[in-house]
Amino acid sequence: MTGQTETAGAVAERIVNSQAAKATMRITKALADIQRVRILLLLRNGELCVCQIVEVLALAPSTISKHLALLSAAELVEVRKDGRWAYYRLPDGEAGESVRPLLQWLMQALRGDETIEQDARTLEAVLAVDAEEIARNQRARARE
Repeated sequence: MTGQTETAGAVAERIVNSQAAKATMRITKALADIQRVRILLLLRNGELCVCQIVEVLALAPSTISKHLALLSAAELVEVRKDGRWAYYRLPDGEAGESVRPLLQWLMQALRGDETIEQDARTLEAVLAVDAEEIARNQRARARE
């Protein structure tokens, strides 16, 4: 039977190196931080520019960018560039098919969470203000 039976170590190595396992690890890593979960839930109603996400979460733009890069690497968000502006959204089409159940699970698991509810209220107020004005205000605060 030599050569016909794979050792447990070889099976584990093959699984760890599979594309599906790597994708799963990227997704679980992306979900391992509450700020990234908050970003995903903010995006459930549509595209947002980075400045809007910064405004809702009250985190540094560099921190938000790092979180968005991890979400993007996990293919949980897509980016659209428009000049100097970057807009993030949940994936469309086939890629979105795998994200929708995940978002439903997150929304169910976090139903009634005060932070998530506050984010929704803050986002509503942020969306009522022009994104360029938000960006100007953020730049002014950064200079102070």
